[in-house]
Amino acid sequence: MAIFLTEKWLQDFEEKLNSDPQYAEIARDWEGDVVMTVNSGKNSDKPVVIYFDLWHGKCRQAYFVENNYNKEAAFILKGDYENYARILKGELHPMQAMLTRKLSVQGNMGLMMRSVPTVLDFVRCAQEVTEIPD
Repeated sequence: MAIFLTEKWLQDFEEKLNSDPQYAEIARDWEGDVVMTVNSGKNSDKPVVIYFDLWHGKCRQAYFVENNYNKEAAFILKGDYENYARILKGELHPMQAMLTRKLSVQGNMGLMMRSVPTVLDFVRCAQEVTEIPD
C-alpha cells in the first residue's frame, strides 16, 4: 500500500493495472485516456493532476501533470481530495460520486455508463494499492 497521490502510489497503481488479470479482462475493450484532478488535500495545498493512458486493459502511461493539462482526454474527472479519499476507502460508491457531482465528469457519459464494470474495476485496483492517511 502506498499513500495516495505520491510517486510510489502512482507507480504501484500503474503496475497493478498492468498485472491484474481481472482488470485486463474487464477493461479489454476500453480505449481512452483519463485525467484526474484532485483538489487540495492532505498531501498538497494545490490541485494535483494525473494522466492515465488506458488501452485494452493496460495502462500504457501514468504520470503527474506539472502544469495545467490542456489536451483533450476521453474523460476528465475533478473533485475534492475528501471525495476521492472516501471512494478509495469504500465509503462512497464511484458512480454515486459522479451522479451526485461529488466528482465532476467531462466526456461521453453514454460511454461511461456502458463501461461501469471497467470504471468500478479501475477503482478496485486503486483501492487495493492506496493508503489514505488519517
